[in-house]
Parts: sequence; structure tokens; C-alpha cells
Amino acid sequence: MKSIRSVRPLLLALVIGLGLVAQSKTSHAAELESITVAGGCFWCVEADFEKVKGVKEAVSGYTGGAKANPTYKQVTKGGSGHYEAVKITYDPSVITRPQLYALFLRSVDVTDAGGQFCDRGESYRTAIFASGAAATDAANALSNAQAELGQKIVTPILAEAPFYPAEEYHQDYYKSSDLILTRFGPRTKSKAYKLYRNACGRDKRVKQLWGNAAAFTG
Repeated sequence: MKSIRSVRPLLLALVIGLGLVAQSKTSHAAELESITVAGGCFWCVEADFEKVKGVKEAVSGYTGGAKANPTYKQVTKGGSGHYEAVKITYDPSVITRPQLYALFLRSVDVTDAGGQFCDRGESYRTAIFASGAAATDAANALSNAQAELGQKIVTPILAEAPFYPAEEYHQDYYKSSDLILTRFGPRTKSKAYKLYRNACGRDKRVKQLWGNAAAFTG
């Protein structure tokens, strides 16, 4: 009987300990925050920001338009009002919102109002979607970037709008081993992505515009 009684407190302590760990994990998860940005091809923005320390996830999607749950075809055709965008979820104890906005602005052509690089049209324009304190942070980041660049930045700060994740086909495109047929023949999505990014001139233009301050160009 004595041994049973002595074990019970240990079991109770173990249960409490496990409960605290679970609560801590839940609490930590609840502290994650997110921003939504549009920077042309969402494959590229997703690929860039998933490399950033403190970023937990980057999801490709659509925002800014009135139509609920739009398709890729509807958005890229034009007229939907939606942008190709990425929702970036991050741990603010590791990286801050102003830092993320600064990286974003230095990873796109902020002087181009008609699209990005080889992708033209309204769905490929740049924008930051933010309200409240986030909009203030975005405005400060934009002001600092413009002063550093010495050119007018046309990337707008727009009010937050519903974000609709893109089709599964588009998620993690840059690292997918799925085979697709391209004009160069069968390629994995990851290989096709690299060919597209290089041909589109994204990194070359960002480097030309931002010089040593360019983000994600190696």
C-alpha cells in the first residue's frame, strides 16, 4: 500500500508537467502573427520568405478583390481585383513585422506599377495589405526604403482584405518534386520554378535596383 501511495504523487506531478508543456506550446502558437504582401509571382515570394529565420509558413493565395474563393484562372485573367499574394506567418520573438516589411520591399521592383518583371497585369502588382498598427509599420518601412532608394516607390499600402489560399498545386511549388510538362520537356516543379525565375529576370532586376541592399538574391 505504501508503494502505491508514493507512486500517486509522482503520477500527478507527471500529468501536471505534461499539461504545462501542452499549455506552453498552445500559448506559443497563439503568439504567432502574420502579414500579407503581394510581390508578383507568389511562388517566388513564398520561396523567399520561407528561408527567413522566424517565419513559420508562407502560403500562396489571392486577396484584394471582391470575389470569394477565386481561382488562379480568374485572377490572372484580370478584372477580379485580386492580387497574387502571400500570407507570411512568423514568430515575432525572432523577427519583427518592420523587418519583414523591409525585406519585402527590397525583394521586389517597387518602382513598377504595371506588374513585376516578366509578369504583367493587375494581379502581379505589388502591395502591402495592412490595417492599424501593421499599416503604420508598413508606412515607416516604405518611407525608409524610399529614402534609401532615392526613387519614388509605387507599392501601395492597402487595407486588409480576406485572403484566399491558392490551389494546392501552387503551394510549395519551388521545392516540389512532382513532374510537370514544360516547353523544355518533363521537369520537376522545383526545376521548372528555377528556370522560370531566371528567365523572368527577377533577381537580376532586384539587384540592379537595390544593389547590396537587395534581399534574397544571393
